[in-house]
Amino acid sequence: MSSAWLLPEHIADVLPHEARRIEELRRIMLDAARTCGYELVMPPLLEYIESLLSGTGHELDLKTFKLVDQLSGRTLGVRADTTPQVARIDAHLLNRAGLTRLCYCGPVLHTRPAGLHGSREPLQFGAETYGHAGLEADLEVLELAIDCLSLAGIQGLVLDLSDARLLRGVLGSAAISASVLEAVQSALAAKDRAELEAIGAELPPAVRDGLLALVDLYGDSGVLDLARQRLPAVPMIEAALADLAWLARHIGAVHPAVTVGFDLGDMSGHAYYSGARFAIYGRGGIDALARGGRYDDVGAVFGRKRPAAGFSLDLKTVVGLVGFDGRRSAIRAPWSEDPGLRAEVRRLRGEGHAVVCALPGHEHEADEFDCDRELVAEHGQWQVRLR
Repeated sequence: MSSAWLLPEHIADVLPHEARRIEELRRIMLDAARTCGYELVMPPLLEYIESLLSGTGHELDLKTFKLVDQLSGRTLGVRADTTPQVARIDAHLLNRAGLTRLCYCGPVLHTRPAGLHGSREPLQFGAETYGHAGLEADLEVLELAIDCLSLAGIQGLVLDLSDARLLRGVLGSAAISASVLEAVQSALAAKDRAELEAIGAELPPAVRDGLLALVDLYGDSGVLDLARQRLPAVPMIEAALADLAWLARHIGAVHPAVTVGFDLGDMSGHAYYSGARFAIYGRGGIDALARGGRYDDVGAVFGRKRPAAGFSLDLKTVVGLVGFDGRRSAIRAPWSEDPGLRAEVRRLRGEGHAVVCALPGHEHEADEFDCDRELVAEHGQWQVRLR
């Protein structure tokens, strides 16, 4: 019989010190989004499964926990990604004609962890722009993602760029089932040439050659020139390569410390990407810290297809990597019934200071607040002094 206090695998409590660090970073990132004009939304944790998964692809379906609503008898899903919900909000609740910028931060739940030590309950932060089809929106969300990771203290950021149109351009008009397309995307993500050759045996030679070219197209800016030589010369592919060059040029000019590369075969992530897409890594990192890009079709299922671009990241993962110190400096105060002391504590808290009172019997206990000052009585008045 298992102990009542044990949690499911890859589910964990967040204890005070880490929770404080996560909360501090959450505020920093939300403030960064707010300064760029993004408005905060808070979608529900669960929805009817049709709304939550329509148009998102098989991968997200497998990640989503499902349960039966005791009120309606319909199937509900616990969100595994917040983007479809934000698209619903943009389409039906806000329904604005012009540009809309939205951000969010909340837990999502996955049926399986992303890695051996990954959590099944990431804390997803993201920002999304709706209503602008130009590359300016792609660049805006990409720069915000870089800024958020930089504010967290991540050093040596590496940016990988790709574009969903490359694979569509290679496939062209070839008849391919959803299951085969999923197998192609998985093989490209894993750089599995043997699997691609096996899949390509049933496809037209030009498609097979294009897929095998994609798996090798990763590296620095020279990859774009090589792609123009090896991939089909169709307008969709040419437009994608031109857009990637434009984004790389602007990021290089504004963020010279970021290493910009290309992985043109990277089709991992969600199926709703429709254009340029990106992944951002820390120095030497294997797993992406942030992913994003353009997904113009995400609102189509809600009856309002319009341009969209955004990104998301897991705050828990970021905090775990940087050891972000969320401790807030505080003032330590003795506990007393002295009206003067109690009034001074209220005044300081009203000004935004953290004041931690040492309750009777606990005066010498350590705490995780950085109490660098204390309230002391001097000449009949309570004064703040450095400790």
